[in-house]
Amino acid sequence: MTFFRQKPFTKMIRYQSSNQLSIEEFQTPFEMNLDKNNRWVKMAGHIPWDQLASVYHKSLDAEQGRPAVDARVVIGAIIIKHKLNLIDEECVEQIKENAYMQYFIGNKAHDAEQPFASSLFVFMRERLGLESFESFSSIIIEKSDQQKKKHCKKRSR
Repeated sequence: MTFFRQKPFTKMIRYQSSNQLSIEEFQTPFEMNLDKNNRWVKMAGHIPWDQLASVYHKSLDAEQGRPAVDARVVIGAIIIKHKLNLIDEECVEQIKENAYMQYFIGNKAHDAEQPFASSLFVFMRERLGLESFESFSSIIIEKSDQQKKKHCKKRSR
């Protein structure tokens, strides 16, 4: 009789900190540099990624299941999808084709491959539920309000 030794549990939650590489370090085809003033680059610097990742992680099991798609990828894709009012499949295609969007979701370099299956959106809607989406919204709105106040103070000086 053969006994199989079980592997110890590995962490199933993946997340890369919001300490994103600089825009100059992002690798693109043909050695092209990304524009620091692009809307996705600017927005990436203002999103509270770690806060949103903690909301996302509450819906996951750290000990069981398949390894999760990185929280930054999921959250970034959800933001892109809703900001541009895209259907699931089109959102994946837009991210695949756009280096700025790939930077926004936390990639270190442009990748011509599909970043994830469009069915991830279905899974995330079921997994996260309305409560988590409302938490995402309130965190983003709060951060946006803080940014507006900072901007107004700078203008009044």
